[in-house]
Amino acid sequence: MDMLNDHLFQWTETIFGDDPWTFQQDGAPGHKAYETQDFLRDKCPNVISVDPHWRNPIGEWPPNSPDLDPLDYAVWSILEQKACAKPHSNVEPLKRALKKAWNEITLDTLVKIVDNFPKRLKACVDAKGGHFE
Repeated sequence: MDMLNDHLFQWTETIFGDDPWTFQQDGAPGHKAYETQDFLRDKCPNVISVDPHWRNPIGEWPPNSPDLDPLDYAVWSILEQKACAKPHSNVEPLKRALKKAWNEITLDTLVKIVDNFPKRLKACVDAKGGHFE
């Protein structure tokens, strides 16, 4: 929440101004905490909530949704292909390779990935939330 307060909201004001935007997150434990969900509902104009616990399925976002997350369905594979083409002796060279690979992804590529989202969302709806290719 501190990171969002210190960085995200300032960035969104610069990028979006008064235009609407939606915050989406994954199901990492810290993201699912009730306190975090309340914080996001309070601070974001539109947030897609996640289930805080499998026994409390009140979220709007599918619990296992790699097909609906641009990082999962596209960006990680690009990073892996570029950064892991050769083995790394330890974590530091891997970090450097990942940062270099990230910086090589063009804005045009990222726009295409995000523009693919509505098609993927429709495929998920057509599959009634099940797996789709």
